[in-house]
Amino acid sequence: MKKLWENESYIEDVGYVAGLELEWEKLRDTSFLISGASGNIGSFLIDVLMSHEELGIRIFAMGRNEAKAKERFANYWDDERFTFVAGDINKGLDVEGRFDYVIHAASNTHPKAYATDPIGTVTTNIIGTDNMLGFAADHGCKRFLFLSSVEVYGENRGDVDYFDESYCGYIDCNTMRAGYPESKRAGEALCQAYISAKDMDIVIPRLSRTYGPTLLATDTKAISQFIHKGVAGEDIVLKSEGTQNYSYSYVADAVSGIMYCLMKGEKGQAYNIADPGSDITLKDLAGIIAEYAGKQVVFELPDAVEAAGYSKATKALLDASKLRGLGWSAAYDMKRGLTRTVDILREIQ
Repeated sequence: MKKLWENESYIEDVGYVAGLELEWEKLRDTSFLISGASGNIGSFLIDVLMSHEELGIRIFAMGRNEAKAKERFANYWDDERFTFVAGDINKGLDVEGRFDYVIHAASNTHPKAYATDPIGTVTTNIIGTDNMLGFAADHGCKRFLFLSSVEVYGENRGDVDYFDESYCGYIDCNTMRAGYPESKRAGEALCQAYISAKDMDIVIPRLSRTYGPTLLATDTKAISQFIHKGVAGEDIVLKSEGTQNYSYSYVADAVSGIMYCLMKGEKGQAYNIADPGSDITLKDLAGIIAEYAGKQVVFELPDAVEAAGYSKATKALLDASKLRGLGWSAAYDMKRGLTRTVDILREIQ
């Protein structure tokens, strides 16, 4: 059985992002501290940066589980350019050195985690972010990226079809489920506080719902469950009417957007990462995977834990014209990204 980094399609995905027409030379002999290193976004980002061997980029990959990180990054665990930093950002950071770029990618990002670890969901996005920002300010950071989320927009008020970066929808803050979007909003406000008080250079990529072969097996988002059912050759289970209409991003497009933010983004600005080719209802998304797997879409009621973690937003489509203004474009539409994900996971599982 092949490992992810041995899969030809995954290698192509990493190579695509690493080959973007960006000023990669600016990263020569720089160092990165990346939280959430083993996650969906962080792991792909690290693979892209490590692929530029000629630039001598140093990666300090931070996470809570060293065993999982060693399995994920086994192909360069002993590479002198790669260092794993074990720790919980909510408890502070214990690592020495100068870090040119700090990317805060650690966060609970799926319904079960929101429901079973509501305190950790909030604290990682506020206390953890404060710890990361303070550390970056004290360790020579040139630019800090806070990975935010489509969820900061809340529920569409019915006055727009697409959210631009200035939109602010409704969130019922007096609920457990509000912990994620509200703490992401607070994390963004904290970034602005550090820009004002410490003159830090910070950019905020706002990610749409992101998927791909780097999804963790424990991820309970609907799209993740659909994909794993498709890989297993089982019927796709839809636990709602499926009318929710969302923006999605294949992980390679999400990371390419992050790189554009890092290299070209304006200090203090937020940038949506999304593309109309990946805007879809949950029911149609399930249908694409079911058709590709030769199976059917079946309906079930969610259990109490699942229901507690579900987003209440019914329409959340992102306008990414601001990021496209920096030269970014998506390479994978919804069907291509989904079938590619299923194919890769079938080969490595």
